Amino acid sequence: MGASSAVSPGEDQPVARRLSWPRLGLVLLVVAAVAGGGFVSVTEAADRTGATNQSWSVPYVDVTLTPTFQFQDPSANPARTVALAFVVADPENGCAPSWGGYYSLEQAGTDLELDRRIDQLRSAGGDVMVSFGGLVNDELAVTCTDTGDLTDAYREVVERYDLSAVDLDVEGTAVADLAAADRRAAALADLQRERAADGSPLAVWLTVPVAPTGMTAEGVDLVRATLAGGVELAGVNVMTMDYGGAKPAEQSMIAATEQALRATAGQVRALYEEIGTTLSDRQVWSRIGATPMIGQNDVEGEVFTLDDASTLASFARDTGLGRISLWSLNRDTGCGASFADVAVHSNTCSGVAQEPLAFVDAFAGLGGDGPTVQISDTVADTGRQPVVDDPSTSPYPIWRAEAQYPAGYKVVWHGNVYQARWYAVGVDPSLPATAAVPSPWALLGLVQKSESAPEPVPTVTDVTEGWNPETLYQRGARVLLDGLPYEARWANRATAPGTLFPIGPDEAWAPLFAIPGEPAGS
Repeated sequence: MGASSAVSPGEDQPVARRLSWPRLGLVLLVVAAVAGGGFVSVTEAADRTGATNQSWSVPYVDVTLTPTFQFQDPSANPARTVALAFVVADPENGCAPSWGGYYSLEQAGTDLELDRRIDQLRSAGGDVMVSFGGLVNDELAVTCTDTGDLTDAYREVVERYDLSAVDLDVEGTAVADLAAADRRAAALADLQRERAADGSPLAVWLTVPVAPTGMTAEGVDLVRATLAGGVELAGVNVMTMDYGGAKPAEQSMIAATEQALRATAGQVRALYEEIGTTLSDRQVWSRIGATPMIGQNDVEGEVFTLDDASTLASFARDTGLGRISLWSLNRDTGCGASFADVAVHSNTCSGVAQEPLAFVDAFAGLGGDGPTVQISDTVADTGRQPVVDDPSTSPYPIWRAEAQYPAGYKVVWHGNVYQARWYAVGVDPSLPATAAVPSPWALLGLVQKSESAPEPVPTVTDVTEGWNPETLYQRGARVLLDGLPYEARWANRATAPGTLFPIGPDEAWAPLFAIPGEPAGS
């Protein structure tokens, strides 16, 4: 799939966590396995509860792609659960997890507000799983050759984000790397056993390429090695995209996709028979997922349409397909005039005529993980009184009605962190948006009590003269006030540099320092 690209009020509020479909299934699996002394499938366990077999809709979000996709924001994301992509090996340390090779987990928490945004999604009943790997960067098992270190790396991600499900997206040369497959399986099996013993089971999905004829021989061997390594697979998710020469030119994308899924079903059945497990049709389909690339694929002439999406949703209902994802929510919008040539693939639009979020809406009725819910546009606890913001514990400037906020600026208001979607002035971030009047602010999540006031970072170090109200300053003059450097935008006297952030363009003194929360270059 596409590669990642760089470019509490007062006191902590408890996070309301739902029991997700994978977590429920694995709880039942573990209980049944302990009681019976052997392997029992997720579907068999679910059958005993009388539950129906339904697909799980979990679209991917490219976390490091710019502009940042605000998956925690209901106006940007109607999906309840999302797959965050991709955690890969750090380029400088093959056993250290990173987001896209650009951000450590800590950096993603500060620079991308990832932890806060995940908490916000969960506080309103949603959830995330994390996808490791992808096409461009190295999946951890490829570069981390010590199984213990690899287990630690996976564990770090799972524990930091309190995950109940992970996705291993194995592509390119990594598919044929059976040494990496063995390490990956050993590490994941160990981690699954740990999590199960702690009462927090971990569902594992394996995502691999596919052709209309099914998984390649290398892909089949990868699944075989994963099962042999002791991993309790929730399922095999195949990338129903970019078929290239494997698809006859006259075959439609949806026909190729259905053929690929049926062929995969036969392969999955055979792989489980190899380990002594006979699956019913329903059990086979529950272990299969499909991930189309919406709209224009990387291969010219391959376009997955909205009609294809509707047909695939019907196919999932009819067969009991375990999962449908899409690549990606970042692309689920029309391209506009700047991308008139639909043969040009974009990471931020689909290349087909569509309304925003039309593809994810096509799969929204698939209820395997519970119905799609409307996530609150403000806070989860609607009974909580507005918080009086404390500058000493607010990680970003407190919102001011008169201030001018460029796109990307972060503020604190009533105990929450917001980020400007576009230029904003005079619009209260806490006011609910409507279809007719969208808000320029995206809610990122609650301020935590452990946070503190932002520390300005000077961009120059040679300013020594303190500001004096008696001095006539000429344009370009530089002074210090409260230890921070400023530069005169025009000649002025007795006009103090601003100390409320952001400092607007109509103020006499331009700041020579950066404030956490303001976008680069503002």
